[in-house]
Amino acid sequence: MNFLKPFYIQPRFFYAGIGIVVLFALSYFIPLLFNIAQLSILVLVGLFFLDMLIIFMGKQKIEARRIVPDKFSNGDANQIEINIRNNYTFVSHLEIIDEIPEQFQIRDFKIKETIRPRQNRNITYNLTPKERGEYHFGLLNIYASSALKLVAKRFMFDTKTMVPTYPSFKQLKKFELLNINKNAMDFGLKKVRRLGHTMEFEQIKEYVLGDDLRTINWKATAKRNQLMVNQFQDEKSQPVYSIIDKGRIMKMPFDGLSLLDFAINATLVISNIVLKKHDKAGMLSFSKKIDNVVVAERRSGQMQLVLEALYNVKTDYFESDFGKLYDNIKRHITHRSLLLMYTNFETLDGLNRQLPYLKAIAKSHLLVVIFFKNTEIDTLINDKAETVQQVYDKVIAEKFDFEKRLIVNELKKFGIYSILTTPKNLTVDTINKYLEIKARGLL
Repeated sequence: MNFLKPFYIQPRFFYAGIGIVVLFALSYFIPLLFNIAQLSILVLVGLFFLDMLIIFMGKQKIEARRIVPDKFSNGDANQIEINIRNNYTFVSHLEIIDEIPEQFQIRDFKIKETIRPRQNRNITYNLTPKERGEYHFGLLNIYASSALKLVAKRFMFDTKTMVPTYPSFKQLKKFELLNINKNAMDFGLKKVRRLGHTMEFEQIKEYVLGDDLRTINWKATAKRNQLMVNQFQDEKSQPVYSIIDKGRIMKMPFDGLSLLDFAINATLVISNIVLKKHDKAGMLSFSKKIDNVVVAERRSGQMQLVLEALYNVKTDYFESDFGKLYDNIKRHITHRSLLLMYTNFETLDGLNRQLPYLKAIAKSHLLVVIFFKNTEIDTLINDKAETVQQVYDKVIAEKFDFEKRLIVNELKKFGIYSILTTPKNLTVDTINKYLEIKARGLL
């Protein structure tokens, strides 16, 4: 029985058998074909046993291992590598079936390769996870056959492993230096003109051509008998919190990811930018209760704390309690901070229900409400309407789009900043708003 477990008959054997049956059928009309059909049976059986002998001779003729990263980046292509060595003395035709995690729902995964004798081959493929969590790989199955392809031997490699999927750290690396990189504008980051000076004094220095004349220090100039100017620097160590709404309004999907996961990926990137700017980065999530709290600090392990907190964001998509959020902010965030709130409002009525809490938060902190455009509505608006139903759909879509703009104006009326963006541009627009706030000294 152990011999039969890895033994597989290839389709070519059955195709040859069908051909022989056809020859026997035609021999009723052409008697000469009967002898050819009989000879074909003998040849097929002989080749079958020869192929079986070749394939099953020896042990460990195929060696393989799967190489996976320590963790997956959510929403990004992650490379999986399979290293194979062919110890046969002939060219092997391989069919590779990897038992990939069930979350991908890929039922027809198959790779065909041809490897020369005594040769190593690295085979790679990509997987793009769409949700955070644990991804379990199963066995690695390789079916090896010779050039005859009548029989295949199955090699199983116990490479079962679990890979955790974290928020998009690949996106983090991409944006890590863009705030100071000359090519940042290629990615959508805007160059913000500084409108004034911050209040954090750095030093008094000699005037050089190009310094702002308004910063001349006349007392120091009189003492030194030469022009001296005050030099200022960006205010540092300002608390910046990312607040993630993980209620039911964040369950809406876009390109396979939920709005919640887009917000999580953006939080990871903006937290890194904040720390690079010498500010304090923190976060929390809320729905029926407040979870995943990371106090805003600037220390060496802060990004790891944020990453772990984002990985552990779990939700049942209940109705979000903005009142509990306000109470928590009032009791625990005592210093004036920049609050980047990722949420979503589809209608003006939805905003008005939460507006009293947003206004109360904005009295003590600089609040930026970040919510999303519905890209499907944009598609309906831009498409040409040709039927009455399409006209009706387009009018309704324009109504919802108009309400989104009304929400922006309503927030602006009460001194609350907002970002209306698409999920695809969420990270870039959030970074731009943060850099603008820093440049204008609003915090």
